[in-house]
Amino acid sequence: MQIIDGKATAAQIKAEIAEEVQTIVASGGKRPHLAAILVGHDGGSETYVRNKVLACEACGFKSTLLRFEDDITEEELLAEVDKLNQDDDVDGFIVQLPLPRHISEQKVIEAIDYRKDVDGFHPINVGRMAIGLPCYISATPKGILELLKRYQVETSGKKCVVLGRSNIVGKPMAQLMMQKQYGDATVTVCHSHSKDLKKECREADIIIAAIGQPDFVTADMVKEGATVIDVGTTRVPDDSKKSGFRLNGDVKYEEVAPKCAFITPVPGGVGPMTICMLMKNTLSAGKKEFYQ
Repeated sequence: MQIIDGKATAAQIKAEIAEEVQTIVASGGKRPHLAAILVGHDGGSETYVRNKVLACEACGFKSTLLRFEDDITEEELLAEVDKLNQDDDVDGFIVQLPLPRHISEQKVIEAIDYRKDVDGFHPINVGRMAIGLPCYISATPKGILELLKRYQVETSGKKCVVLGRSNIVGKPMAQLMMQKQYGDATVTVCHSHSKDLKKECREADIIIAAIGQPDFVTADMVKEGATVIDVGTTRVPDDSKKSGFRLNGDVKYEEVAPKCAFITPVPGGVGPMTICMLMKNTLSAGKKEFYQ
């Protein structure tokens, strides 16, 4: 059993990006610039955005953080998005989700210029991804592909089960694992209403768990020698931690790990790769790799 170390892999990739940025700037090119909009004071969002700013520093990017109170109107927020769309110095930007309930997330996502949509959530990027055209791929699926590649996990022709059908992870992950240029696998998508879910999982060479239920994947669902990628990050109470909680994955790690050829831990597996792939997308934006 080999543990897939997302933290070490992300550090390595950030060093590679920093080196490339140094070369770009040294030859008179523009330093990539990532902007982020944060609305309100959600604890999880604060942490994510802080980590994104730190990652920008590590990669040698310029970063801008725009903070707004949660009473900002939808109209005001859309005006801020438009300002970033028009700002030639900003290569890519994100609007940190979730947003307050009075604001339509979909409307905000669609207002972002798809050429600056480094989160890969805009329908144009999602559509281009689905048919295999160059685009920004959302960070978590992109990070999983990178881990599979760097750990040389064979995916071509393998049976892959994706647990979960969210727009952010499940759906794009299934699309990418199916595509010849990425996973080239035979893909089954399961969710809370799937029949014979355990049977489907037991037949899988690769399980990607993104269902949002702690300890959902148990040893009796995994065949010997499978690769298990755990996307789950649920906060569960834990008195032994200073914060009073710990992050728990969708996989019952202690009992599943011994059966696996490869497995990602939580924390330290997929999580660090997500921010790292946002950095890769920002570098692509700075280089105008996909869109002029």
